[in-house]
Amino acid sequence: MLGHYSLADVLVFIAYALLLFGSGWVFNRRSQSTQDYFLGGNKMPMWVVAISVLATSQSAATFLGGPDQGYRGDLTYLATNLGAFIAVAFVAVFLIPKFYQQRVFTVYELLEQRFGERSKREAGLMYLFGRIFASGARLYMAALAVAMILFGNIEASSVITATLILAAVGLVYTVYGGIRTVIYSDVLQACVYIGAALAVIYVLYSAIPLSFAELLEVLRHPAPDASSKLRLIDTSVDFSSAGVFNLWSVLTGFVLLNIAAFGLDQDMTQRVLTCKDAKEGSKALLLSVVMVIPVMLLFIIIGLLLYVFYQRPDVMASAAGDAPVPTFAGEAVTIFMYYVLTEIPAGVKGLVTVGIIAAALSTLNSGLNSMSSVLIQDIYRPWQQRKGRQHSDQHYVRAGQFGMAVVATGLALMACLCYYWQQYTDTPLLQFALSVMVFSYSGLLGVYFVTLFTQRGNRYSVTAALVVGFLVPLLMQPYTQALLLPEHWQMSIGFTWQLVIGTFISTLICWAGKPHHATLKQDNYAR
Repeated sequence: MLGHYSLADVLVFIAYALLLFGSGWVFNRRSQSTQDYFLGGNKMPMWVVAISVLATSQSAATFLGGPDQGYRGDLTYLATNLGAFIAVAFVAVFLIPKFYQQRVFTVYELLEQRFGERSKREAGLMYLFGRIFASGARLYMAALAVAMILFGNIEASSVITATLILAAVGLVYTVYGGIRTVIYSDVLQACVYIGAALAVIYVLYSAIPLSFAELLEVLRHPAPDASSKLRLIDTSVDFSSAGVFNLWSVLTGFVLLNIAAFGLDQDMTQRVLTCKDAKEGSKALLLSVVMVIPVMLLFIIIGLLLYVFYQRPDVMASAAGDAPVPTFAGEAVTIFMYYVLTEIPAGVKGLVTVGIIAAALSTLNSGLNSMSSVLIQDIYRPWQQRKGRQHSDQHYVRAGQFGMAVVATGLALMACLCYYWQQYTDTPLLQFALSVMVFSYSGLLGVYFVTLFTQRGNRYSVTAALVVGFLVPLLMQPYTQALLLPEHWQMSIGFTWQLVIGTFISTLICWAGKPHHATLKQDNYAR
């Protein structure tokens, strides 16, 4: 265990640990109200929030998924940012101003005014359920890396142990500081893992005996009859899981995915709500999307270089001399960590390892605070108020801390499940991280489209839309089709198209509910 690390690496680990807990102590010194704990007192600087959103949307999924995408595929994932820009414009115009006007703690409070408290609670529960899937998947990816670091393999026992370690460390670091600690630590973690990526690119590029022009030529023609690994736009029409990054998918499914991620997912929207006003929040969101492009490119470049390093022995032979040519015969999901542990020099290996841990903690910290805020503000506090119980702000802060412990347990369990899920489907890591969001996003998108653009719907149609929005993508999963359909009826449907279909159906179901103006009054009266 840890035998492949030198003294220089250990010193890097110690420096990072001191930086991590020192920053945590600085951010945690002041006492906090619920406004501070969940919204940072609406005083967070725009640029800090933008980096935090960047770190939240990338983190562990990018650190391992980016190299995996570059190694197996090409640059088409970068084109998904076209959908992100369209989505950010939508969120900035239609959602963020409403959130600030209503001074909400969570995005689901907006539904309370149209459909009653029950709809807010159910939307919050759907978010929690979906976020357990999404953040659990990211925790699983981080655990893969930590398992390789600690045990040198990704066997089930190793990944489960790594998951428990990450969940415990993330909980201890996050539980006392609230959203302010999460945001500032996100900035710190982002700087660490971007620096680590740059170090890997430098070392890896130096090991490949090609000029820049020659390297580009190799990537344009990676193998006979193989498509260029530098392809950026894919205009093919493909509705299967192999076509999720084509242009038509980007302009439909990825637009919906990003509207949900930036506007309806408390995990990222909570950061935007910590700015002083809607204008600053919108700027932070746009800046984060702009910054995603170069950061994502760094990690995909690592994968492209790893492809040349391991899959083009004809290129590497000239640099090897009498030494053996680098080879890799393991699982593709471990390619980046395999390189880190076997090829990177001392000191840099420690930095990259720290970068992986930073990405993992950034993923975990954000999920813990946002999910706890929904548990307390949308479920626990209203329940206490219905019972006529009055509590101080400190009571709800302590409840939020307890909620984080509950959430950490749920995420750890989901991460363990994701190990078997991803291994069974053999889905590339980036696709797996994105696809698990579809289950909760379909229903939420349908409900919010009806809320924003029509006067229809009621609390019953909201419930039906949320449930159907979950079931439709579930029925399109390969393992579900294998259980329910004969083989010749089964088909591969990409997660972006699952989202399009699920959102369309859930929108129709929510819209079909006739406006029941008495529902809200009756709902509130009953409480």
